[in-house]
Amino acid sequence: MEALKQTVAVVRWNFLGFYKNPRIIITFLFSFVLCFFLSNRAMMVSDYYEAPMQALEPFIWTFGDSTSILLCSLLLILLFIDLPKLSPFTPYMLLRMKKGRWLLAQLIYIFLVTAIYMLYVLLVTSLLCMQKTFPGNLWSKTAALLAYSPMGKDLSVPSTVKVMESTSPFSCSAQIMLLLFGYALTLSFLMLYFQMKKGKKAAIAAGLSYSLLGFLLNPKVLAKILQKEEYEMFWVRRITGWISPLNHATYGMHDFGYDVLPSIWQSCMMFLMILLGLSFLSFRTLKKYNFSSFTGEGL
Repeated sequence: MEALKQTVAVVRWNFLGFYKNPRIIITFLFSFVLCFFLSNRAMMVSDYYEAPMQALEPFIWTFGDSTSILLCSLLLILLFIDLPKLSPFTPYMLLRMKKGRWLLAQLIYIFLVTAIYMLYVLLVTSLLCMQKTFPGNLWSKTAALLAYSPMGKDLSVPSTVKVMESTSPFSCSAQIMLLLFGYALTLSFLMLYFQMKKGKKAAIAAGLSYSLLGFLLNPKVLAKILQKEEYEMFWVRRITGWISPLNHATYGMHDFGYDVLPSIWQSCMMFLMILLGLSFLSFRTLKKYNFSSFTGEGL
């Protein structure tokens, strides 16, 4: 019980001033602007054909695309640039509790902030399009237009026949949220590990490199780099679908009975393994972490 109280106390300390922090406010404002521009693609189709949308379809169409996921997750670098949370009060906390509990509190803080951020993205995307949406758990006419025509592919909207045949809007949005959440957590945990291991610059570089790796392993990007046609990229698409974290986070890069690609739950297990590995490395690094200097600057 004492361990739980200490961990919760550190998490609460990390959240002090969270909603008044200019960096946090800017991050969420940028996220709002990003959602506005990304959801505009599907809105154009809905406006042109005067067709309604299901309430969660704007989120599904926006963040079922790898580029949108990448752009959204890049804002997490700004959100977690100050990890681990250090202040003049930190030595006092470490004298009264084990270092492992302190680090566990940092991991819980990352989990909660990422959850808040993801839910914010879902809410904003839905609210921006609410005048054209309905609440029922049925695919809309707009979804059918995008799925059964080349329009969805041309606009990079991941509405396809196989998605509509295999799931419902509520289920689809929950799976996309789960994948997006897993990718965001791995990025955040990676930054925490490198921050403790090498410092803030290394953490930012690790976050950007992680994102760049996902971008370069995108089958569309590789096709342009290799100057290949789409039909020639079958094996490349299959391999990158298994090895790229960003492709694991992309809903359309999964097996719906048509491709030899990872299932949704296999991708979730992959993210879980990465998170456990980074957590283990972070706990090992904590034993050699230098807590000798606490200025509290930039917090």
